[in-house]
Amino acid sequence: MRVSLVQVESPAGEPVAARRERVGQLVAEARGADLVVLPELWAPGYFAFDRYPELAEPLDGDTVQAGREWARRLDCLLHLGSVLERDTDGRLYNTALLIDATGEIVHRYRKIHVFGYRSREAELVTPGQGVTVTRTALGRTAATTCYDLRFPELWRALVDAGAETVVVPAAWPAARRHHWRLFTSCRAVEEQIVLFACNAVGTQSGTVLGGYSRVVDPWGEVLVEADDREGITSCEVDLDVVTRARTEFPVLRDRRLGRPSPGSAGDERPDTFPSTH
Repeated sequence: MRVSLVQVESPAGEPVAARRERVGQLVAEARGADLVVLPELWAPGYFAFDRYPELAEPLDGDTVQAGREWARRLDCLLHLGSVLERDTDGRLYNTALLIDATGEIVHRYRKIHVFGYRSREAELVTPGQGVTVTRTALGRTAATTCYDLRFPELWRALVDAGAETVVVPAAWPAARRHHWRLFTSCRAVEEQIVLFACNAVGTQSGTVLGGYSRVVDPWGEVLVEADDREGITSCEVDLDVVTRARTEFPVLRDRRLGRPSPGSAGDERPDTFPSTH
């Protein structure tokens, strides 16, 4: 499987419509990839807190509609990163979406651990309430978003639900880039998954975003890593590595605490698990 991670800048002075057009051109350059991944809240810009109510969209809004069209044109899975979703009750969510080659949304995840450290996300955004795992060409796949990397109990819930691959859109600052590399590698190894992590770049409201998007396999091998500039970084991924790693070194089988009950690991259906915080 060929995977392309698309790092995006979201400068404050750029209209969202112009940004969608520019990002659409970037995505088009990833033609030939089986999976294309975008960062967290690239359309409004993560740090555009004062404009969140104005820039939020329903799931049939312009950003999602554009993503559905991009997926159809490229005939691929497109992880749209996350969008600032406004639901019918007016609540805002940081919502990650996976779209298939027909333009259908096949996986949705509302960020559970909204961020409060030098951020207004926790003030403005409603936390999600559960995780799901969906069968796709990536195997059993799931998503978390940015700050979720710091909460291993959430990741263990994903594996208990059957996850083999996890996509992580992010707007992770350059000041904590070491943590970004550490957590993306750690989560891939401890859960024996393939992790696709796509980070934002550029400067937003005085914060420099870290970039260094990466793909990490269950052995901790970094299959590819970007730099800190806008653009596309691609690699080939053998998804069978998950089965091989779990068979050769069955660490998940040897758990003694927190193991799910027999038959609860989400074999044929995308089970929903409660919030872990």
